[in-house]
Amino acid sequence: MDPISMRLVADDIIMAALREDITFEDVSTASVCPAARPAEVQLIAKGDGVIAGLDVFARTFALLDPQTRIEATVADGDEVVAGQRLAIVRGDARVLLSGERVALNFLQRMSGIATYTRRMTRALEGTGTVLVDTRKTTPGLRVFEKAAVAIGGGRNHRYNLSTAVMLKDNHIDAAGGVAAAVSAARAHASFTCTIEVECENLDMVREAAEAGADIIMLDNMDHDAMREAIELIAGRAKTEASGNVDASNIRALADLGVDYVSSGALTHSAPILDLSLKHLRMLDAEAAR
Repeated sequence: MDPISMRLVADDIIMAALREDITFEDVSTASVCPAARPAEVQLIAKGDGVIAGLDVFARTFALLDPQTRIEATVADGDEVVAGQRLAIVRGDARVLLSGERVALNFLQRMSGIATYTRRMTRALEGTGTVLVDTRKTTPGLRVFEKAAVAIGGGRNHRYNLSTAVMLKDNHIDAAGGVAAAVSAARAHASFTCTIEVECENLDMVREAAEAGADIIMLDNMDHDAMREAIELIAGRAKTEASGNVDASNIRALADLGVDYVSSGALTHSAPILDLSLKHLRMLDAEAAR
C-alpha cells in the first residue's frame, strides 16, 4: 500500500485494533519491562503459503513507535515454507510485546487470503479467465483483504456500492424488470460506471444483453445453462460466472470461456497462514542501531 493510502485509510483501522487490544495498559509487558529496552524478535512461518501484508505488519509497530525497524527477507507475494524466518523486528521491547498480536493478526489474515487466492488462480492458468473477489469481506477490513487477493494473483471486483452498478435480483424486482433496471441505471449513474446485471436464467440473460448491460453475471446456473448463456450473449457483454465457487470446483468452470469468475470464498473462507513472533532477545543500545 502506498504511504498516502496507508495514512489516510489503514492507520485508523490499525489504531482501532490496537486500542481494542490495549484499553489503557498492557499489564503483562508493563510488569516485565517497566522501562524502554532495545530488543529484537523473529517472524517465523509455521505453515506453507503466500506472504501478504508486510507493510501493514510493519505499520502496526511503527504506530506504537516510529523507531521500530523491520528487516524482511521476503516480500509480499513470495511463497514461504514452515520454519522459514521471514523477518527480524527491532525496537523497544515494550513495543514488540504489545504490538505482536495485532501485527500478526493482520499478517496472518492477509497471507491466508493470498495463499487461497494463489491456489485458485493456478486452477485457471492458461484459460484466459480472470479470478475476482466480492464484497463478502470482514467489516472494516475490506481494504486489507482486497489487497491480499491482488497479492495472491486475483483481481478486485468493485470496491463498494459507489464504484459501479450491480443490479441484483432485488434491484430488478424493485425496477420491474431487467430492461427497466438497466435503463434507470444508465439515466442515473455516471457514464464512467459500468453496469452489471445478475442473471439467474436464460430469459434474464437475453433481456440483459438486449438492454446493453456491460457485464452479465451468470449466477448459480448449471454448467450447460452457462454455456448456452455465453452463446446467447455472443460477445455483447463481458461474462462472469458466480455462485458457491471455491477451490474444489473452480477448475470445472475453466472450459466455459467466461471472462471472469467471482468467488466470495477468497475472503470469507480462507484460513489464516500460521505465523509467529519468536525468540525475543534483549540487545544493548549499540546492537539495536
